[in-house]
Amino acid sequence: MAELDTETLRKYDSDYLWHPFTQMSEWEAADNIVITRGEGSYLIDSEGNRYLDGVAAMWTNVHGHCRPEINEAIKEQVDRLEHSTLLGLSNDRAALLAKRLVDIVPPGLCKVFYSDNGSTAVEIGVKMAFQYQQQTGHREKTKFICFDNAYHGDTVGAMSVGGIDIYHEVYSPLLFPTIKAPSPYCYRCTLSPEGECERCGMLCLRELERLMQLHAHELAGLVIEPCLQGAGGMIVQPAGFLRGVRELCDRFDVLMIADEVAVGFGRTGAMFACGKEGVTPDIMALSKGISAGYLPLAATLTTRRIYDAFLGSYGELKTFFHGHTFTGNPIACAAALASLDLFEKDRLLESLVPKIAYLKERLHRLSDLPHVGDVRQEGMIGGIELVLDRESRKPYPWEERVGVRVCLEARRHGLFLRPLGNVIVVFPPLSISLGELGLLMDGIEASICAVTA
Repeated sequence: MAELDTETLRKYDSDYLWHPFTQMSEWEAADNIVITRGEGSYLIDSEGNRYLDGVAAMWTNVHGHCRPEINEAIKEQVDRLEHSTLLGLSNDRAALLAKRLVDIVPPGLCKVFYSDNGSTAVEIGVKMAFQYQQQTGHREKTKFICFDNAYHGDTVGAMSVGGIDIYHEVYSPLLFPTIKAPSPYCYRCTLSPEGECERCGMLCLRELERLMQLHAHELAGLVIEPCLQGAGGMIVQPAGFLRGVRELCDRFDVLMIADEVAVGFGRTGAMFACGKEGVTPDIMALSKGISAGYLPLAATLTTRRIYDAFLGSYGELKTFFHGHTFTGNPIACAAALASLDLFEKDRLLESLVPKIAYLKERLHRLSDLPHVGDVRQEGMIGGIELVLDRESRKPYPWEERVGVRVCLEARRHGLFLRPLGNVIVVFPPLSISLGELGLLMDGIEASICAVTA
């Protein structure tokens, strides 16, 4: 296929594409980047310009772009089998990956249900929890408790257990009602993380306890992003909060559903965020990093206790009636297996220790800038919140698009960034070198200074 020039590609994009989370009137008026290649931590556009990928291909990339070992695994699998089905058949890659996943997730999770994106992984978890309660004599347990400021995806069920008005409010007539618990975060906590943050976590746990005590008789499950709320602004939970949630779920017999779509596969410095606090959820949703950002793949894992509740004779109709056409796709599973091999070969988790420390140092330095109201970090994730006035923490008006303008300025420094409102997100491939991480943080600092001066 002949290479097309940049203007033709931009025209095709403008004429025919509708981009996610994008105001298309602004998009169509701009000369937008068209990416044609990837190389390590960099994206390369149709004119040969290189951009350090500061958001890891929307939080998915683990080992860098076009990693030869994953490329070869995909090529080999294409020559063997492109797709089959898990309805009435199995395939070797799906079975092997299920075993590898069970070996590394928190102990007790032992069954893997595949799908193809984070929203579906969460929605499957919600349906599993609901049907489990129905089939174990708890037909009154039909509701879910979730957290303010949470994001679990954009399908209707996943939106129902979310809590970000800007994404979800317009669809509220479509959503099922849930019970909302407070998110453990306030500005005071960040000013004194040793004391106030812990206190805020305890206050939120106390309110969660009150809500669960009040509604335990009707609660099927609780949905949580472990350790950090991602799309809500990279909001870090205080140490011990997740463990406290697990204890409350046990006490009130509520199934805990952990959404590790964004934080799984090394992103927090541990393979899984739940593992940092020694927590095993009843259900865990995985996607994004599972295939190192190569192909759509997701998995929902659960315990033997939940799985057994779906066993019975054909006529009992206890089957989990849910499925996806590309469930357990062997090419995607081959990419995931190659990624797990690279975790071991590169000793990736160990390599993150100095990078996490360096990111902490650079984020702390940014906290002295006059329009940085807060910096947040969890492992290889950073959030830099920009404010109009630092003393009062008064936010920039939404329509000023300060976060967007910083990210556009960053392109002049060879970076690609994507904000969450006025929060600048730092979410590079885990394989990024210390030198590249330095370039990323230099460019972010320069871009913030240029836009907010």
